[in-house]
Amino acid sequence: MKRLLVLLIVLPVLSQAQDPERFAEEIVEIQHKNDSIWDSSRPVVVFTGSSSVRLWEDLQMRFPEHQILNTGFGGSQFSDLEHYLNPLVLKYGPARIFIYEGDNDISDKKRPGRILKTTKRIIQKLQMQLSNPEIVLISPKPSIARWRLRGKYRRLNRRLAKFAANTQGVRFADVWHPMLHNRKLKPNLFIDDGLHMNTMGYDIWYDVLKEFVDDAK
Repeated sequence: MKRLLVLLIVLPVLSQAQDPERFAEEIVEIQHKNDSIWDSSRPVVVFTGSSSVRLWEDLQMRFPEHQILNTGFGGSQFSDLEHYLNPLVLKYGPARIFIYEGDNDISDKKRPGRILKTTKRIIQKLQMQLSNPEIVLISPKPSIARWRLRGKYRRLNRRLAKFAANTQGVRFADVWHPMLHNRKLKPNLFIDDGLHMNTMGYDIWYDVLKEFVDDAK
């Protein structure tokens, strides 16, 4: 009976746990792609995180004066990035790192406090293993598909913004509010799935992030 009770308690937790190894093949592909274009003699800016980064196909073209490496992997969460921090970020010794995570964490019912703990571990590892890196946390964005979760997204964004404000070398880039009009979501920023952005959505991201990228000269 006791064993049954333990299973009833543990199984729901296990069902929500993610195995980062599900990304193993994709990570190898991302490495091969970036290794083929990486010039180790030049400063590098790494953009990493979930699908909103991965699908930003013209990222390098928007910032032609910088060497940009896109190591985004779709469906990822902060914990997945922590697992793959070496091959996706640390190996390139970037001067600046842009991180977009939290979107899938909230959708997976993780609490903001738990997400922030993982974020802090990632920042600590980056600051310990890189020389004075500049780290930019991109706020989880609003979307049609996940608008019902907007309260949780707002709470996470407040926690991330406060953490960045109180942590040396960390900045917070707010893409949430520019994607709204009078507190309502701009529906024309998304493709048919209501989650991922079209060019107009990325135009907003570019307007927000360009000052952060241009500081990294």
